[in-house]
Amino acid sequence: MYSKLKSAFIELSEQGRLLEKEVNITAKQLSPREAIGETLRKDFPLLHGKESLMQADFKGALGQAFTDMPGNFNGKIKEILDLELSNNGERALFIATLNAVMRYMNRVDKTIHCKNEAPELCANEIVKNIINKYGSDITLGIIGFQPAIIDNFSKNLLPENIRVTDLDNDNIGKEKYGVIVWDGRKMEKEIFKTCDVLLATGSTIVNNTLEQLTVNAEKYKKPLYFYGTTVAGPAAVLNLERLCFQAS
Repeated sequence: MYSKLKSAFIELSEQGRLLEKEVNITAKQLSPREAIGETLRKDFPLLHGKESLMQADFKGALGQAFTDMPGNFNGKIKEILDLELSNNGERALFIATLNAVMRYMNRVDKTIHCKNEAPELCANEIVKNIINKYGSDITLGIIGFQPAIIDNFSKNLLPENIRVTDLDNDNIGKEKYGVIVWDGRKMEKEIFKTCDVLLATGSTIVNNTLEQLTVNAEKYKKPLYFYGTTVAGPAAVLNLERLCFQAS
């Protein structure tokens, strides 16, 4: 999967003669206001230091990626393309830069995380989109703890018809909005077996679990959607279904 992304990135860079251009990437643990603004809901992982938001700036075009291994970089695109992508930090650098460059070349949009009341509005739109297409009697799988999405679905579907997996030990086994959170490492196949439709966080492209999700979706013949800004560029390159309504 990353070989496809690298090939697409190289082709894009060659078309735009960008390989020698400087790209500035800044990564830090943003303050709540910087990351997501002022929200009534206080259990977003971003607000508790579980993740950081890495941002790449390429000639004013911004791309972002969530990661648990933030770092700083100043250099050229060809240096990004030389990364081995062996850990979450390198993959986040690569994805943030890919998103920024694709945004610069008008290949993708909605690469900047939404703020304030917008995450709640986006969650509501995602719920409406899925229910309008598949009905309200489905069993839904949500891969990755995103409280606004889980809460909004729990108000529109029966709690027993919602499955949630996560990799954070602080969430696993806990009841969140009427739903017990499963261990994503142990239940990655079970959630596909037992659900009609799957919705996954786009940050799976950084923690290197996205490819297995697509394999399971194909194996069990289940529709799979990704949400968020991290997956903006990868979704376009890999022809993935993406839901992201309030990002800029």
